Amino acid sequence: MGKATKATKKFVASGQLKKTIQARHKKQQITKKIQRRRGNKDSKGKGRAVGGDDEDEDDNDEETQKPVKGSKPLTVDSFLNGDFMDESDDEDMEEDIGSDQESEDDEDVGDSDDEGSFASVDDLDDLDGEKHILELSKLAEKDPEFYKYLQENDQELLNFKADALQGGSSEDEDERDGDVSMADEEEQIPILTKDHLRQWQKSLLQQRSLRALRKLLIAFRSAAHMNEDGQVLAWTIDSSSVYNKLVTTTLRYTPVVLEHHVPYKTLPNGKFKAPTQTPKFKTLQKLILSYFRNVTHILSQLTDQDTLRLALTESAKIVPYIINSRKSVKAYLKKCLELWSSGSDSIRIAAFLSIRKLAASTDESIMDTILKSTYLTLIRCSKSTSAYTLPSINLMKNSASDVFCVDHAPAYQHAFGYIRQLAIHLRNSMKIKSKESFKHVYNWQFVHCVDFWCIVLARACDVDSEIVNGKESELRSLIYPLVQVCLGAIKLVPNSRSHPFHLQIIRSLLHLTKHTQTYIPISSHLVPILVSCLVPSTRPKSSTLRPLDFDVQIRVPQQYVKTRVLSEGLTEETVYLLAEWLSSVPVHGSIAFPEIVVPITILLRKSLKNSKTGSGKEHTLVKVFLERVEESAKWMEQRRKSVHFAPAKIGDVQEWEKNLKAKLDDTPLGKYVKVQRKTREKRRKLVEKAREGEDEILEEE
Repeated sequence: MGKATKATKKFVASGQLKKTIQARHKKQQITKKIQRRRGNKDSKGKGRAVGGDDEDEDDNDEETQKPVKGSKPLTVDSFLNGDFMDESDDEDMEEDIGSDQESEDDEDVGDSDDEGSFASVDDLDDLDGEKHILELSKLAEKDPEFYKYLQENDQELLNFKADALQGGSSEDEDERDGDVSMADEEEQIPILTKDHLRQWQKSLLQQRSLRALRKLLIAFRSAAHMNEDGQVLAWTIDSSSVYNKLVTTTLRYTPVVLEHHVPYKTLPNGKFKAPTQTPKFKTLQKLILSYFRNVTHILSQLTDQDTLRLALTESAKIVPYIINSRKSVKAYLKKCLELWSSGSDSIRIAAFLSIRKLAASTDESIMDTILKSTYLTLIRCSKSTSAYTLPSINLMKNSASDVFCVDHAPAYQHAFGYIRQLAIHLRNSMKIKSKESFKHVYNWQFVHCVDFWCIVLARACDVDSEIVNGKESELRSLIYPLVQVCLGAIKLVPNSRSHPFHLQIIRSLLHLTKHTQTYIPISSHLVPILVSCLVPSTRPKSSTLRPLDFDVQIRVPQQYVKTRVLSEGLTEETVYLLAEWLSSVPVHGSIAFPEIVVPITILLRKSLKNSKTGSGKEHTLVKVFLERVEESAKWMEQRRKSVHFAPAKIGDVQEWEKNLKAKLDDTPLGKYVKVQRKTREKRRKLVEKAREGEDEILEEE
């Protein structure tokens, strides 16, 4: 095969090669269909006629090549036949030819594209100097983060005059001529330097040059696929500083240039609308898809935390331009979920913000994919829980709940299905009643699922947010079935070793009842735990074991069974949860609070009287708690003396309770709970510092 002529290289660089190949292949397909319809006899004659037309076209193409002196055997026809291309390019061609104008098919071209493939982008450059100077003056207001980056790293790029823009275009032309001359040296790949980057930065900032953007993105592709076999790269990068500068420059400058040329709209509800299909956007679309795919690819290679966080943050700004490409969206979502579930806290947050940007799309099918993938990723990461993994799991639950609260309509469908799935697991365990069936409910995944849906419903159905929105959330109807699943799980295995599991479920219900102000009967499950600690069947034995951390336990370890340390810890945790429930608005803010606490005080007083273990820590905790509850009941009775309406007047009752809510923190029980929260928070911080190895002394208060 001969060497390519100069005319051939120019033809390739013009970007018309693939369009011509597509047109020819489409014409051949149409011809074959016509031949099949007309039959064998007609098809032979017509085939010759059609073939004649093709020959005429070939002759015309050859005539266009005649003026070229010293032409080699490799003509334009040889290029149009695709003989010079390798197998990977042929596969990409076939995918493009068979496309039905969908963006998924368009994006398959990117990896095999070289610098000449996006040559038509150069024609879109806008060289209006005054306009760019005006935009640069407003850059500090529109994108303060990018402006701050320029001040810290590229101060000289901010200092230029309009006359410099004219010189910039000639520099680009010289560079382009240099690129053509470099193409003659087939085996020599140029080395990327900081001078190249500085020149591209200047053109991007001063002119918003699409030609410079194209060159920058081609160099970025070389960085993304630098150490991979079988890749044809346009640049060689032999310096780590150049590599970091290239990656940082590409990530920061690309969104700014695209925002200038093809801006997108942000709707009042926070969602975005993809850019309109203008001729400029259609020309840039493949370039943007190629860049976005390279960013997705490089996310798995970056090891520096700051660069990885920057890649996630800046790539989220490109999402509106590629939202119509399902293949790119799925690949990006998969990578973000992987980082969201395994990275450090800062990386998890950055990855979640990228997922949140995807969720801001107006496409409902993308939202469904995000909700399903996010929930399944959360469940996979919650199989086991320890003191080290619990903070990460909590971060994932809180961030995932935000995605589910973006749009309540699609969230309802997913929440309904997954809560029903929990109910089915519970029903099967209640029917079979075996150790194996109980394990389907008494495990960490079930606990985290219940807690997650309580967080979602508490956030979506929060009373204050519903008042702001002026309507009830669509998810409010799911509170009842979720509560029934939780209470059924508590009743499934009521033995003492399962008490940590019961407390986990009760914590989730407490969170739900505080935000939605829904009355949930929790006391009937907490009081029996206190009674079992106050009146044990056998005297607890002393032990040197450290206190049990109920936040990371769902079953009492064997060595803690019937020990004093377990009894004291369980009493303390249960008293606190019972106090939290009684101080919540649906209970403490109810006009019937004195009647609600009657059975609780009677049972606990009776248990204290029948206890044979003497005055231990458990007795002290319960006695102090009962005193505060009785004082609060008297406080409520004092307030009720001024009431002049009957119990049947529901409207008057609700109005009276509404006026009382602001005063609940000043009650004896409210003050008691406040002190307990501070004490527990202080102890938690001390334990965390000790776990991290800091010199902290844990003192019992």
